[in-house]
Amino acid sequence: MRRVEGRNRYFDEMWSETGEPRSSYRQLRGAMDELGDGVLEARHRLAQQLFLRQGITYLLYETETSVERTLPFDLIPRIIDGAEWTTLERGLIQRVYALNEFLKDIYGDQKIIADRIISREDVYSAPGYCLAMQGIQVPQRVHTVLSGVDVIRDQTGGYRVLEDNLRVPSGISYVFKNRTMMKRVFPEGFQSYHVTPLEPFLQRMAEAFAFCSPRKSAHPTVVLLTPGMYNSAYYDHSFLAQSLGIELVEGRDLTVVDRVVYMRTTEGLRRVDVIYRRIDDDWLDPLAFEKDSLIGVPGLFDAYRAGNVGLVNPWGNGVADDKWIYAFVPDFIRYYLGEEPILDNVETYLLGRKADREYVFSHLEQMVVKPTHASGGYGIVFGVQATKSERTLLQERIMADPRGFIAQPLIHLSRHPALCEGGTRPCPIDLRPFVVFGEEPRVLSGGLTRVALGKDSLVVNSSQGGGVKDTWIVQEWGDYERAESAGGIDLLDGALS
Repeated sequence: MRRVEGRNRYFDEMWSETGEPRSSYRQLRGAMDELGDGVLEARHRLAQQLFLRQGITYLLYETETSVERTLPFDLIPRIIDGAEWTTLERGLIQRVYALNEFLKDIYGDQKIIADRIISREDVYSAPGYCLAMQGIQVPQRVHTVLSGVDVIRDQTGGYRVLEDNLRVPSGISYVFKNRTMMKRVFPEGFQSYHVTPLEPFLQRMAEAFAFCSPRKSAHPTVVLLTPGMYNSAYYDHSFLAQSLGIELVEGRDLTVVDRVVYMRTTEGLRRVDVIYRRIDDDWLDPLAFEKDSLIGVPGLFDAYRAGNVGLVNPWGNGVADDKWIYAFVPDFIRYYLGEEPILDNVETYLLGRKADREYVFSHLEQMVVKPTHASGGYGIVFGVQATKSERTLLQERIMADPRGFIAQPLIHLSRHPALCEGGTRPCPIDLRPFVVFGEEPRVLSGGLTRVALGKDSLVVNSSQGGGVKDTWIVQEWGDYERAESAGGIDLLDGALS
């Protein structure tokens, strides 16, 4: 039976308020009960061993060192019904459209600044704003080629966007590996469900990347640029390069001649049309940005500015990742699209504003304070967990750099059962859906569910010890029959063979 303590403080994904499984989880719960705790725990351990053997790891950053760990995988999948997912999809596409318009605008005519929706200071003070991109028209005018949008459920069960990831969003490979692992170690769970497949998204990624080529070609050359095998996300890089059928290259494998990018091959130089980069902006080109970079491509920015190569994603997207700018995204949707946001933000206080700052300081125990330009869960302070001296120090840091922080009320993330030491425990989760934007935006069905596995932990990021779950988008029979006729359903006979 489920644990019900504190259920009014958070939304439980599996269990209703009456203590019964929600309708989408009934068959899964039945399959779990039939197998029994002993079998589930054995299969859970098997999954961890298989992840280790396959090299599916990440770096856990500790106080003085970083340690490579197996990515914690939880066997109990998250289930979202198709009708609910349709609304989420619409909201994600709406948001990515608006963010793309914003990026086009601020690196172009800056009409949104002229119309006083956002100030020039708000934009230019963002560390991710790239002045060098001003006036450059990106290929096909798509900045948000690949996005990861972090979504949570609040206490009411409503979905909200927590943050946007528009530079080099990571984690797509884990979505696919989670599904493969589930089919191998828990096939019984699929027997009563029609789970939307993941594979079509890879084709959509390939098409979107090719669409970004500035050179008209039936088969443009696309490469994935990685910092190398010692990078924490290298598994993600190698998986995607292999799955997309593109070359995995390092900076030393590319050269720029007459503002055109070439790849060194055994048969000589081969022109590169699109680079899916997994290197941060400043390190991409030592001639234009960080001069000490040994992992970038000298002259790449010149080639890009000349319109001779496409980049996924372009320089300068970090301004839209900025948590200060995040507060304005609902205004972007209204301004550029003339629509109301389908997905709400979390209420956000901008600590560069005196009234916001005073309110937050007087309610600090109820707040979560975040650096505006950080990612991966770094630098976050939960007021409720901080000591009095830590809160005092935090206020001093904010006063020294008010633009560098935002605050949000503590949202009790929805909980989902996870297999932990000692049995099943409800753990906080979020969801990172991925959106690829070529001729039009497309959403990966499900995305990456991240789970805070540590006792009393509220941070789901893998770099801070969080784990992952498979995410199932399940169809009703009518939806299933329509999708099946279009070749879009994951048929178990093939999936489990």
